[in-house]
Amino acid sequence: METFDWQKTKVRLQKSKFRSRFQLSKRDIEYVEQKGLAAVREHSYEFIRKRLALAFPPNDGKQTPMRGHPVFIAQHATGTCCRKCLAKWHGIRAGHELSLQEIDYVSQIIMSWITDQIGG
Repeated sequence: METFDWQKTKVRLQKSKFRSRFQLSKRDIEYVEQKGLAAVREHSYEFIRKRLALAFPPNDGKQTPMRGHPVFIAQHATGTCCRKCLAKWHGIRAGHELSLQEIDYVSQIIMSWITDQIGG
């Protein structure tokens, strides 16, 4: 796993045609503004624990919707949507339960992207 360096990670992600096409919609931005970053951060932790943290998540590779919540969009934009992408983009190998440190790292990546998207 890389140490958290959002600027370095952001540059790598921007080079991906697929990852760089994701953006929050006006509705997603309004949701973040209404709920607040702290609540959205809690949502990110919840989604990571439920959908990504298991050693072998159910439906891995298809467990993260492409819309419906700003965190889901951020996961696709940041390569934190499935265990294969976590390994490829962040060096977090598959086949083990995510540690608290790894969950924190994934949430930081997601929230950094969301903060950039809302102009924070």
